[in-house]
Amino acid sequence: MFRIRNVVEDDLNDLFELSKLEQFINLPNDEKLLKKQIESSVKSFYNPSEVKSDNYFIFVLEDLEKKKVIGVSMIHGQHGTEEEPHYFFRVTKEEKFSETINTGFIHGILQLDFEPNGYTEVGGLVLDPSYRGNPFKLGKQLSFVRFLYMGQNPNLFTETIHTELLPPLDDDGNPPLWEAIGRKFTNMHYHEADKFSRLNKEFIFSLFPQEKIYKSMLPLEAREAIGKVGVTTAPVKKMMESIGFKYMNEVDPFDGGPHYRCPLSDIKPIKETIFGKIQANEIDAESSKLYLIDLASNEGFNAVCVKGIYENGILNIDKKDFDKLNLSTSKYSFFSI
Repeated sequence: MFRIRNVVEDDLNDLFELSKLEQFINLPNDEKLLKKQIESSVKSFYNPSEVKSDNYFIFVLEDLEKKKVIGVSMIHGQHGTEEEPHYFFRVTKEEKFSETINTGFIHGILQLDFEPNGYTEVGGLVLDPSYRGNPFKLGKQLSFVRFLYMGQNPNLFTETIHTELLPPLDDDGNPPLWEAIGRKFTNMHYHEADKFSRLNKEFIFSLFPQEKIYKSMLPLEAREAIGKVGVTTAPVKKMMESIGFKYMNEVDPFDGGPHYRCPLSDIKPIKETIFGKIQANEIDAESSKLYLIDLASNEGFNAVCVKGIYENGILNIDKKDFDKLNLSTSKYSFFSI
């Protein structure tokens, strides 16, 4: 069985091992940075700041049999403030026409912009590749658990939820847009610049071009990557769109990855959350669905995903699962995934 809970300090070694599997922006392969992230998350869960941008919530997926963390996902209370704005390229179009030669063009435009009053951001979803394809949809659990938590604690988050998706990368693992624009205006490697931007974003506004950037002037690889997602991110894009997120005609100024947003109250899992009773019963496995349940633990956040059938206001689950989870006749928050 698996469970999702808030991160604790003892998870450092597991997260560090997880960070070695691939190069993740939100899960750095740096023990000191990871320790700092964990400490910030522990504080946010148990004593959240009134300043939303100070809160970071890290959820970990634990394989209970192996007693090992195998996945992680995150929420940042607010991305974009007066001190650290949310920077982006606005993606627009511009029509040009010459009566003299009776010829016209529609040009794609990128223009740097910023938002000082930003949004709650969901991101940082990482799952150990060896657990992909699990019938309990572990990646989806990690993604949707954030909405289970936000639905129960809306006061900690902004009215609009934001996410940034990863674009296609070249053979060297670099975003084509960064190679076309960012590197030329900063003389920095993509990962170096991204790491530095976590400390100070001033250089983005100071060094990036403020004028319109015509997409037709960029290399083909960069043009084709703007607002697109990589092959491995395509399922995430489809999933986010299915629950209400929409492309905002904005892209990350570093990599060109698309920005998606949705009002908190319109996110499908939050709208479909049920607060009801759970009981042990015989269920037909073929008719059952997966339900993500907030266990309402006194020891921080805990959630599990079990098979069940919801009818007549009650979620029926197998007695073995009911007993193992030590459930009671109290009501719980849950939704199907």
